Amino acid sequence: MEYLSHPFKPVYDKNSEVLILGSFPSVKSRENDFYYGNKNNRFFKLLSELFNEELPLSNDEKKDFLLRHKIAVYDVIKSCHIKGSSDASISDVIPTDLKEIIDNSNIKRIYANGKKAYELYNLYQKETTGMDITLLPSTSPANAAFSLDKLKRSWSSIFDD
Repeated sequence: MEYLSHPFKPVYDKNSEVLILGSFPSVKSRENDFYYGNKNNRFFKLLSELFNEELPLSNDEKKDFLLRHKIAVYDVIKSCHIKGSSDASISDVIPTDLKEIIDNSNIKRIYANGKKAYELYNLYQKETTGMDITLLPSTSPANAAFSLDKLKRSWSSIFDD
């Protein structure tokens, strides 16, 4: 177990309307210095297919992709004890402050990429933001029960508005 602090800033701008929250960056994300940095995580593949666009590869391309589609991305944990990338091992949580994002964007809906983010948001952040969060199945490779097609069906409705 290591005690770690979140290594990078949230991605958002004043036009962001959808906030997608994960739990805490994986080992690969921390190594790659950007969200969903594990090559087997299906987050960017899923979004690129939903928007019928090329898969963004570099961190700059990923950030541009998110902002172009009015998507903000962050995590619910500012710091915690964690073993590797295991959400199940997370303890001693200090939550992130989502006020900066909410106050400086146009967030209308918040989604959790997985159960741990959903649980922790409801525990630590819902009262502060006053906004509900919708649980989506995790794009993590650990969520083998969900194929990419099944993820697409679950995630497609978030961009309907």
